[in-house]
Amino acid sequence: MRRLITLVTAWIGLLAAPGDAEATRIKDLVEVQGVRTNPIFGEGIVVGLAGTGDDGNSVITRRMLAAAMRHLGTNIDPADVKAKNVAAVAVTASLPPYARPGILLDVTVSSIGSARSLQGGTLLVTSLRGMDRATYAVAQGSLTVGGFDVGGASGSQAKKNHVTAARIPGGALVEREVRGGLSQSESSIVLMLHEPDSTTAWRIAASINNALGANAAQLRDMASVTVTVPARFQGRLVQLISTLENLEAVADTRARIVIDERSGTIVVGAGVTLRPAAIAYGSISVNVTEQKSVSQPGPFNKGGKTVVVPNSSVDVTEGGGGLTPVRGGATVAEVAAALNALGLKPRDLVAVLQALKAAGSLQAEIQVL
Repeated sequence: MRRLITLVTAWIGLLAAPGDAEATRIKDLVEVQGVRTNPIFGEGIVVGLAGTGDDGNSVITRRMLAAAMRHLGTNIDPADVKAKNVAAVAVTASLPPYARPGILLDVTVSSIGSARSLQGGTLLVTSLRGMDRATYAVAQGSLTVGGFDVGGASGSQAKKNHVTAARIPGGALVEREVRGGLSQSESSIVLMLHEPDSTTAWRIAASINNALGANAAQLRDMASVTVTVPARFQGRLVQLISTLENLEAVADTRARIVIDERSGTIVVGAGVTLRPAAIAYGSISVNVTEQKSVSQPGPFNKGGKTVVVPNSSVDVTEGGGGLTPVRGGATVAEVAAALNALGLKPRDLVAVLQALKAAGSLQAEIQVL
């Protein structure tokens, strides 16, 4: 039985007032409309594998290798290609805005055939194209695999992590300039929120107006804020964007709990609170109260034990017992800590939290991974 339930609080103090929240740079909350990354991709060949490449009868691998050999000046019939040291791969990268020729990009290389491992391989020259089919970068280099897959003569095998996908840091060279969607003569810019929220958008606009003057920023909707370029920033759009990015605003987030049952990890976001509740789950009784006193099992509890989190308002009894309606005031952290002290499995805690949510006691959204 897994006895550990890891509780990670995303913010210090789940019941903190909104005014106590940390301010965040606007740069980390928004993107400037027209300034974006673009995906580029290509298909290539990885060579130098120690017998862990695609099956020798793979049609796509034989054709791609024959095409690569023709490019090097050697004509070969794809039917004559029977190499297990090569693998057909997909190569992907992200092209940053305003990329100039000569900039290096990191690339991801993923097997698209039956290769068992890409460890030790080298990617041959591969063109990376955009959605317009134009070539924007060229990739090549030795692969870095974050794992291993080895086997012995007796048939034993050891494998760690994913070995059919790899990276090449700085493995692509930009060959074509990408022009951005903004010019220095723009009269206004639009800030797009990463997570649309009306409160966050209003706070961003208020922060900008405090710095640039009233009515400099206007709410277009809950996902965007329009900023009029002030006279002193005319023709200096880069300086304006830099000024806006370094302003701060308090982001408003939904109360959310994320649960990973496989690892037993629970992430509790800001603003998660509990209303009065009393729950019985199997042999477990959960009482939520704002009283900071020790609660012992009842006289007919048949030897059950009570776990009380110090200075908390939650007690969890194992072994049955009646339920008494109690007042609220506890946090999810206290409930989780009490259940953890009993060594419950993650699925038990999930069931308790979901029951609290269904009863209207838990004021948060639950996401189970």
